[in-house]
Amino acid sequence: MNGAAQYGKASVHRIIDIDPFTLPLAFLFPGASIEALGSAGMALDGVHLDAANASVHLAVQSHLIRFGGKTILIDACVGEHKPRPARSDWHQRRASHYIANLAAAGCAPEDIDIVLCTHLHADHVGWNTRLISGRWVPTFANARYLMSQTEIGLRASEAAHRPEANHGSYQDSVLPVIERGLVTPVKGGDAIADGATIIPLPGHAPGQIGLEFTTDAGSHLVFCGDAIHNPAQVHQPQWSSAFCFDAAQAVQSRASLLARAVAEELILIPAHLRAACMRIREKDGAMFPIFDA
Repeated sequence: MNGAAQYGKASVHRIIDIDPFTLPLAFLFPGASIEALGSAGMALDGVHLDAANASVHLAVQSHLIRFGGKTILIDACVGEHKPRPARSDWHQRRASHYIANLAAAGCAPEDIDIVLCTHLHADHVGWNTRLISGRWVPTFANARYLMSQTEIGLRASEAAHRPEANHGSYQDSVLPVIERGLVTPVKGGDAIADGATIIPLPGHAPGQIGLEFTTDAGSHLVFCGDAIHNPAQVHQPQWSSAFCFDAAQAVQSRASLLARAVAEELILIPAHLRAACMRIREKDGAMFPIFDA
């Protein structure tokens, strides 16, 4: 469902595309096991894990932020009508209700000021474009699309050498918005709105970025893309996903983020989290998440 959270004058809605999106634990996190989580696995069972079947539950979703007179959409999910033959559940999807879910949050595509792509994997860029009269056109025609130049360069090179790379998403979900002149490259340290700054989170993707901002109420939020896929990684931060470009660097980025979350009381909002957010606490040398529904 679409959830909404209020942080002072800032609001955050979850805009669902697919939920749950379930993958085998050992497939997503090679070498992982439910047993390695111990009692933490039981605490995550049901919403974030299926312990009996050793599976991980994720959400494929966007986060819609309204604050400071801006409407920002973070990540653009899988989309519709996209040719994704390697994943039957993504291939040529129709009637996904994503635009209706956006409307339920009181927002039309033309209302979006900024689309921030944390990275350019196929499940984060799909709704950048829609198929209209046989052409891929920007879904959010009035928005600036913010992307890492490192990501743009890598995905363009991949597509030039292997058109099927990343499910072919560069051609149908990234290049069309570049060609329309709607893309602005950003890097760590760039301020995109009052109190909102881009942060680097490399590892899962070479140019992965996040968004950090402090609300008028003093809440310190970090939208962290796929630096954390699932709260199991709070308990086992050395678990990097099978889709990480540089697994060791992903561990470094995640460990640094988790340490900051404890020390600075950050509110973390990972892209695939099946909750509004999570805070990280530490006890007896171990970290654990606390969720807002």
